Amino acid sequence: MTPLSPYWLRDNCPCAECRAPGNGQKLFQINDLPEGLAIAASAEVAGNLEVLWSDGHRSRYPLAWLDEEREGDGRTEEGKPLWTAADFARGLPEAEWAAYLADPAEQASVLAAVRRSGFALLRGVPTTDRRVLTVAQSFGYVRVTNYGELFDVRVEPDPNNLAFTSAAIAPHTDNPYRDPVPTLQLLHCLENSATGGDSGLVDGFKAAALLREEAPEDFAVLTRTPVPFVFRDRRTELRADRPLIDVDALGRIREVRFNNRSIGTLRGDGLDAFYAAYRRFAAITLRPELQLTFRLDPGDCLIFDNTRLLHARTAFEQDGRRHLQGCYADLDSLASTLAVLHRRTAALDAIAELFAGEGAGEYLGEEVTMAEHMLQAAAAAEAAGAAPHLIAAALLHDVGHFQGALHGRDLMKGQDNRHSDTGADWLARWFGPEVTEPVRLHVAAKRYLCAVEPGYRERLSEASEYTLQVQGGPMGPEEAAAFAELPGAADAVAVRRWDEQAKTAGAETPGFDHYRPLLTALMY
Repeated sequence: MTPLSPYWLRDNCPCAECRAPGNGQKLFQINDLPEGLAIAASAEVAGNLEVLWSDGHRSRYPLAWLDEEREGDGRTEEGKPLWTAADFARGLPEAEWAAYLADPAEQASVLAAVRRSGFALLRGVPTTDRRVLTVAQSFGYVRVTNYGELFDVRVEPDPNNLAFTSAAIAPHTDNPYRDPVPTLQLLHCLENSATGGDSGLVDGFKAAALLREEAPEDFAVLTRTPVPFVFRDRRTELRADRPLIDVDALGRIREVRFNNRSIGTLRGDGLDAFYAAYRRFAAITLRPELQLTFRLDPGDCLIFDNTRLLHARTAFEQDGRRHLQGCYADLDSLASTLAVLHRRTAALDAIAELFAGEGAGEYLGEEVTMAEHMLQAAAAAEAAGAAPHLIAAALLHDVGHFQGALHGRDLMKGQDNRHSDTGADWLARWFGPEVTEPVRLHVAAKRYLCAVEPGYRERLSEASEYTLQVQGGPMGPEEAAAFAELPGAADAVAVRRWDEQAKTAGAETPGFDHYRPLLTALMY
């Protein structure tokens, strides 16, 4: 393994002492780490690098995580297919609105298309006023500008923008005079019966990459020349000085601002070089092979990256009505929603794998497997009309048997594996206390019920009686009174009762996939 920087490694310690379980934020300052920090000892154990530090702290790092390559924020050209119109000969990235709302996988597919290709199209969005705001709010927040929450794209008698006429509009990005610029735009078609008025998109990253390939000096000029973008009307005065092509510290294309109507007056040296480069870049954006043209029909809602894609419109006749409603949003919210969808999917896949893998093994001397036991507990909670968080807790209450240093087998050998704590801590990466605390307290709830409820202990199975003794036996009066005062005690008792019911060989229950939507709704 390549030698690792001690401060980098310690700064990334994932343990609960160093990072908050729910959000992963660090619980220390970099200067809290001692001078001369060093690795005192290390070993690879079960797919992890275990480290003992010179100050006595212990860390565990998954080897797969150590091997991961550097990740970016997804805003640059890196890793994205730069496209021409021919790349969409088979169709545009699209989905039905109803499916997008109902299926997290469909929503993730749409949002991933915006990240990957710069746009996606939702079909069948109801053609009602302000519905475009609902689309934006399905993944983020509306960016309010001087145009308001939304804007109507239709012919206006006294327009303050060429968009509100019937004229053709060349490929451009919106609001280049703002800093930060709105990074997403949505356009929802309410009516489109006019002749003409087709929509167009150009991959600005592709155009910039072609300029870099064909005329690298011109590309360099456009990345280093601040351009004054200006907008004025009766109530607004906006200006932002930014290059037409913005690159990051590694030289990767990150943003394109291109709007001929909004460029103010450049002054200073190098104007000839700038205009030569500007004209060459403009000519590239107008190449027919780069222009993807299509027609928006009523119910279509286009979502596109306003820092990458240039959008356009053909002229239209006023022989019919053409009415779009648009709004702005931001890529960070879309990226956040997509990351959460992916995180939830990965987490649920990992939990499902436990049910299908280790969960198929025996359950601590009972006549059911571990998976059957947990699914029966969830089914009992669901049949009782329990709240979703309690159904989830019943379903997941025994995952700690798989996650700790000690397995459920160790419990049956007489060593308490504290699986309720281990399971709750593992689940805290994705679920809040309403789910994790009943899991954490469900063993204590058994000890409590044995102390306060006559006849409860006599109903325990032989295996459950054995584990009761390993886990501390019935509570004493003071311990039971203290338990009853805990915020999650009542929920833990409910989970415990479903736990005791869930030991029937051959009982039919829904499978794990039945509970995925419920778990998804509860996850961080």
